[in-house]
Amino acid sequence: MRVLALCSGGKDSSYALWLAMQEGHEIAHVVAMIPKREDSWMFHYPNIKLIDLFAECAELPLIKAETSGKRGEEIEDLKRVLQELDVEGVVSGAIASTYQKSRIDRICEELGLVSITPLWGKEPLKLLRDFIAAGFEAIITNVAAEGFDEKWLGRKLDEECIDDLMKLNARYKINISAEGGEYETLVTDAPFFKRRIKVEEAKHIWRGTSGYFLIKRAKVVEK
Repeated sequence: MRVLALCSGGKDSSYALWLAMQEGHEIAHVVAMIPKREDSWMFHYPNIKLIDLFAECAELPLIKAETSGKRGEEIEDLKRVLQELDVEGVVSGAIASTYQKSRIDRICEELGLVSITPLWGKEPLKLLRDFIAAGFEAIITNVAAEGFDEKWLGRKLDEECIDDLMKLNARYKINISAEGGEYETLVTDAPFFKRRIKVEEAKHIWRGTSGYFLIKRAKVVEK
């Protein structure tokens, strides 16, 4: 099908996009919703501006749209974007969040689109390992759960990182795939990238028990 991919540049939406490609779907657009506030219920906020570099690396058409970030309103913001596009389906990276999936499913039903969720219901540990094995590279850009500290900011998501996430899961019961918002990521390289993202300057913003990796300068480079 001709589809669009909802994408923040994070691991889940990027991996879902890749799996949709593997299933033979044509990605007509990458759609990024840009929240006006940090505490968006549906969409990523930290470093969302880097979605331009993501789309450049993937060589996919990008559509950006602002959203209020307010519960209830942001789904209507998304609907206004989707109803203007000539596609048959919507790809999203929902894994276990019924809040996210049910709302995207409802919009798709209203607009006559197919909701495609390649990650839905998958086991979190297997998803992370498959993500890395597929050739993705990502860094942690935000943490907001008990057990995390400032050292996690900017950390590469690799097997060692997964081991440490499993330890936090055992001690604090965090969701290792971050479906509860425990952490957020930025994909810097992917199997479908023609080039990759290089972070050149960043700083840690720490606020007591949470923080984010503010990327001040990044560019697209050759692989």
